[in-house]
Amino acid sequence: MTAFASRADLAAKAVTFTQLSENCWAYTAEGDPNSGVIVGDDACMVIDTTATPAMAQDLIARIRSITDKPIKYVVLSHYHAVRVLGASAYFKEGATEVIASRGTWDLIVERGEHDMKSEIERFPRLFAGVETVPGLTWPTMVFERDLTLFLGKLEVRIKHIGPGHTQGDTIVWVPSQEVIFSGDLVEYNAGVYTGDAHLEAWPRTLEALRALKPKKLVPGRGPALLTPEECDQGIEYTRRWVTDLYETARKGVAQGKDLKQVFADVRSVMDPVFGQVFIYEHCLPFDVSRAFDEASGVKHPRIWTAERDIEMWKALQT
Repeated sequence: MTAFASRADLAAKAVTFTQLSENCWAYTAEGDPNSGVIVGDDACMVIDTTATPAMAQDLIARIRSITDKPIKYVVLSHYHAVRVLGASAYFKEGATEVIASRGTWDLIVERGEHDMKSEIERFPRLFAGVETVPGLTWPTMVFERDLTLFLGKLEVRIKHIGPGHTQGDTIVWVPSQEVIFSGDLVEYNAGVYTGDAHLEAWPRTLEALRALKPKKLVPGRGPALLTPEECDQGIEYTRRWVTDLYETARKGVAQGKDLKQVFADVRSVMDPVFGQVFIYEHCLPFDVSRAFDEASGVKHPRIWTAERDIEMWKALQT
């Protein structure tokens, strides 16, 4: 049986901290989860926290290499543990607000504890220093669709433009500099995890993002996208993954195939296109499970527990 999820992935990734515009930076790591930084006139914002307070120290050190302004705002692009459990590290750096969409809040309430245990089991390297996590991260500021903040004179728009990777996906848009931080709504040259996704809706949400016409975009995983053409490539990469996955599953379910048969069908379609990208083998069993559910009429994603993870993995990978 293939090693479970990413337990065998132990190689450290090289981190880059790239300036995108006068006020925006990308924190990326060869396909590991990305974070974003906005340095305003009087304060900073971090988009996605890293997975633990211990791991957050590297991002904080890089921010401190460019500014001593307080890191006042922490934005959660969605609820997954690898994005949110490092939040407490920023409280010592001046953070007063942890911002999330209503959809993200609801998912933390419903499944945050299960997700934390599940993700730590799946990918231990991404939870270095897990003992420093004080517990779930709870937002202090929750918005429905749109929230605009000013970091001094710099306008920052925080938006829920629709479901995709999760029901609560949040993007951060700096309109004056045409930079978007997309969270896992967009990925590029990395696996697209869809285990908690709304697959039918996701392409429409991508088109809403495309309509903003970003010139630079920080995806949830993969390199920062530094031109309008690269931004479009990242959006299209994600759209193809999602549509190939869901359409193959939908056809299989309509033909009465079981989960393992649909898994084989999806591999035949997606392996030639995506098979070599980072965490492809980790993502695909979870992705097909969710696609099979949604095509079967399960519109609200089922909760992943550590036990369900192992049960599914054995069923598909044995």
